[in-house]
Amino acid sequence: MVPATLPAPVAKASPSIPSILALDLGSTTGWALRNSRCRILHGTAEFRPTRFEGGGMRYLRFGKWLDQTLDVTGGIDAVYFEEVRRHAGTDAAHIYGGFLAALTAWCEQHGIAYQGVPVGTIKRFATGKGNADKAAMIAAVRERGFEPADDNEADAIAILLWALETNGGVA
Repeated sequence: MVPATLPAPVAKASPSIPSILALDLGSTTGWALRNSRCRILHGTAEFRPTRFEGGGMRYLRFGKWLDQTLDVTGGIDAVYFEEVRRHAGTDAAHIYGGFLAALTAWCEQHGIAYQGVPVGTIKRFATGKGNADKAAMIAAVRERGFEPADDNEADAIAILLWALETNGGVA
């Protein structure tokens, strides 16, 4: 995996257009961002520790990535993330919990609103089926004109589109 790269920092174009970051949290985090210029950017970021690092390094790198994303975008108004309630394995649950703790603490520190979106809600929005598989999610996002590299990126794009089209679940 190639680390996520973002464009050079720009000043906020208009305070009336909120900048929204959507995340599919994990060792390979999918991300999608609608910036204040209404441009949608997306990709994946890899946070697996290397052979000679402790397990906490993934969370430190994630926090640094969030800081860089905030700097590059000129500000983030809201963060939406996939809210997972059940994991197949203990390690996945622990890793997700660590990312969730790091994200919510970071949002609180920077005064950024954040909201979890249940997995079934995202899948139902994107595919019409609340238990859609990874291939169906990728296909649904491709039908909307995006080219995700994997299911993590597809999920993040779907979360962003959900947030935009439903006004964060209000509409």
